[in-house]
Amino acid sequence: MAESDDESGGQAASGSKELLQERLLPIANVGRIMKKALPSKAKISKESKETMQECVSEFISFITGEASEKCQKEKRKTINGDDLVWAMTTLGFEQYAQPLKLYLNKYREIEGDNNFSMYIIAGKDQQPSNTHHPFFQG
Repeated sequence: MAESDDESGGQAASGSKELLQERLLPIANVGRIMKKALPSKAKISKESKETMQECVSEFISFITGEASEKCQKEKRKTINGDDLVWAMTTLGFEQYAQPLKLYLNKYREIEGDNNFSMYIIAGKDQQPSNTHHPFFQG
C-alpha cells in the first residue's frame, strides 16, 4: 500500500513539473539569448539559465495578464502589440515599452510591405482595403 502512495505522489510531482515546464520558455532559447549578451568566452551555469528561465517566463506572464485584463474590460478576445505596450507602461516598464513600440511600428511597416508583395505575386489587380502603400495612391 505504501508503494502505491509513493507512485501516486511521484506522478503528481511529475505532472506539476510538466505543467511548470509548459509555462516556461525553452531553456535552450534562454541560454542562447543570455550568451549573446556576454563575451564570447563566458560560461553560463545551468542554475543561471534555469533562474533566468523562471524570471523571463514570469515577466511575460505578468505583462500578458495585465494586457488580458484590459482586453476583457474592453470585451475583446485578442491581445495585440499595443495592449502589451500599454501593459508595460502601466506596470512601470516604460523603459522597455518605448523600444518595443518602435519595434512594433517597424514590424507593422515591414509586414505591410510583405502583404503588398504577396498581393502582387498572387496576381491580384486591385488594392486590398487594408493595405496602404504609396504605389496605390493617386
